[in-house]
Amino acid sequence: MINKKQSLTLLSAVALSVSLSACSVFDYLIYKPDVPQGNYMEPIQVEKLRINMTKEQAEFILGRPVLRDSFADNVWYYVYHFKSGRDASIIHKELILRFEGDLLISASGDYDISPDFDTPLELSELPSTNKAELVPQVPAGRGEAKPLVEEDKPLSLKDET
Repeated sequence: MINKKQSLTLLSAVALSVSLSACSVFDYLIYKPDVPQGNYMEPIQVEKLRINMTKEQAEFILGRPVLRDSFADNVWYYVYHFKSGRDASIIHKELILRFEGDLLISASGDYDISPDFDTPLELSELPSTNKAELVPQVPAGRGEAKPLVEEDKPLSLKDET
C-alpha cells in the first residue's frame, strides 16, 4: 500500500517531469511565424534576364540586390532565406549576377536561367503571362450588345399628366 508521503513524492515527480517536457509535448500548440529574409523572386522575373542588359534594367526586374561586391560593383548577390515556423524547414536560394562595365555578362545560382539568356534583349521576346487572359471582356466581345441588367427608366414630366 502506498502511504501519503510516497504518493506526494510520486505526484511531485510526475508534475516535475510534465513541466520539464511541456515545451516539447505542447510544441504544436505554440504559434511560430515563418521568417522570410532577403530577395524573394518569382521564376518569371529571373527568366526576363538577358545578356547585355544594363544594371538599371536588371535592378528594375529583380529589385535591389542584398549584397554588392564592396571592392567592385560588378557582382550582385540576390539571396533568399526562408525558415518555416511550423516544421523549421529552411529554403535557401541565391542568384549571382556578374557585370562587365554596365552590361550583364552572366547569371548563376539556384534559379533556372532562361535558355534565351544568351540572346540580347533587342533580339528576344520577354516572357509574359497568358495573353488571352489579359483581354478585357467588353460588351461587344460578349456576343450580345444588349446590357446585362435592365435599368428602370425615370419618369418624365409628360408621363405624370
